[in-house]
Amino acid sequence: MSQEMLFPDYIFESSWEVCNKVGGIYTVLSTRAKTLQERLHDNLIFIGPDCWGDKECPYFTEDSSLLVDWKNSLKNSTLNVKVGRWNIPGNPIAVLVDFVPFFQFKNTIYSKMWEDYQVDSLHAYGDYDEASMFSFAAAKVVENYYNFYLTSEKKVVYHANEWMTGLGALYINKHLPQVGTIFTTHATSIGRSICGNNKPLYDYLFAYNGDQMAGELNMQSKHSIEKQTAFNVDCFTTVSDITANECKELMDKECDVVLPNGFEDNFVPKGSSFTAKRKAARKALLQVANCLTGCNFNDDTIIVSTSGRYEFRNKGIDVFVDSMNRLRYDERLDKQIVAFVEVPGWVEGPRALLQERLASGKKFDTPLEYPQLTHYLHSVNDDNVMNMCARLGMWNRPEDKVKIIFMPCYLTGTDGILNLPYYDVVLANDLCVYPSYYEPWGYTPLEAVAFKVPCITTNLAGFGLWANTEFGKEGEIEDGVKVIRRTDYNYNEVADEIKETIIKFSKMTDDEIKKVRARAGKLSKKALWSHFITYYEKAYDIALTKAEARK
Repeated sequence: MSQEMLFPDYIFESSWEVCNKVGGIYTVLSTRAKTLQERLHDNLIFIGPDCWGDKECPYFTEDSSLLVDWKNSLKNSTLNVKVGRWNIPGNPIAVLVDFVPFFQFKNTIYSKMWEDYQVDSLHAYGDYDEASMFSFAAAKVVENYYNFYLTSEKKVVYHANEWMTGLGALYINKHLPQVGTIFTTHATSIGRSICGNNKPLYDYLFAYNGDQMAGELNMQSKHSIEKQTAFNVDCFTTVSDITANECKELMDKECDVVLPNGFEDNFVPKGSSFTAKRKAARKALLQVANCLTGCNFNDDTIIVSTSGRYEFRNKGIDVFVDSMNRLRYDERLDKQIVAFVEVPGWVEGPRALLQERLASGKKFDTPLEYPQLTHYLHSVNDDNVMNMCARLGMWNRPEDKVKIIFMPCYLTGTDGILNLPYYDVVLANDLCVYPSYYEPWGYTPLEAVAFKVPCITTNLAGFGLWANTEFGKEGEIEDGVKVIRRTDYNYNEVADEIKETIIKFSKMTDDEIKKVRARAGKLSKKALWSHFITYYEKAYDIALTKAEARK
């Protein structure tokens, strides 16, 4: 008879993105919280950086009634914390820690990490120090909490996300050996760097030496903390098979468990609310397009978009813009297309003339200067999207069947132009395109299909590979997700494939589109946390089994 799996009494989980919306890890943690909280209640505690100081954090509500005795015990220590709840489904407890006081001990902390684990912090620069001081502070929070409230009878897990929390995981490993440690690398720092430096990753993965590449790309310190954490925690995990392979080759360490990223669909509106929100968002986007370009857009205009972090090559933004340009010249296209690039750039603020036009409620027949841009950019001449549009002559002329619009802001609902949150904007799309070159998982396509928006992704995204596995074949647009085969060298094929898929989609009847949208929604249901949490249960069991043995 198999032994029952161990499950923690307490989980402490730390990330730079707890109550701090930066990228996909925020989505991983914030959507998973409710599933875990239903089992652990307030024994699930998230730890994030206090980046806010005296300003109010929009993702966090402080609660002076929580953990009062413990907070009082910290009054004369270096630990300065805010305790409250994360404003997400489940409202789990979150502790935001001020990491600035630890900078004075930086050299001592780094020396100990070298002595204990050979972590090389000598070559640190950029965000390394800030991340490491937060990581150390988060570990001190757990150590203090544990010593104040808990005993060794309790089964406790510390879960650290990304290299930014590695130093803390190693501290816990050494100073609280009764706690099981899990480390998740969502993307290897060296893999991301290889791609970001325009080097081919996949064909040469077997030949790259991670340590050597770290030296070449000036990434020694980040690579070192990531690698040493992977080797020394109780359970090393990543988010997809594609990244697991990367870890094996670049960090010489195989993952113990792959933890695919699920989500909750409680943010997807239902029934008439879904229809009304989609209609309103489409109207808003087409109004922005009219006010920028001076062109008229009827109801059968196809709205296409790409979104995510502004990693021009890694996220495939370059190939998206290129494919829209190719589509512009294709004589088979007989519908208007408005393509939105929704990636946050270096924004100065919303364009005043565009705001004026939108406020008037009128329709316009003359374009604005820069008819592709919704917000002022600090350095418009250095911007990759704007430069590519200019180089390709994409000026949104009346005769262009494809108009491209760059929305370089965070879509929080307060951007000054659309004033709609991202999930409302996703609803408006007919098709989303995420042709990533480097994408460990890929939340954007998963979110799209949750809103019944079919999408195009690649087999270099963890989500794309997962979709293919679910389909039992390479996904086609009729399945709800088109998965394009992408390699180090087939950029042109990818651009053409996107163009061909959009043309195919544009020729579909309303009935066919309805079926495609239904299939997209159906696929998303297979990625709910209720299915994917079992992978986490396995990781908790591995970590706790090792911790119990140490006790």
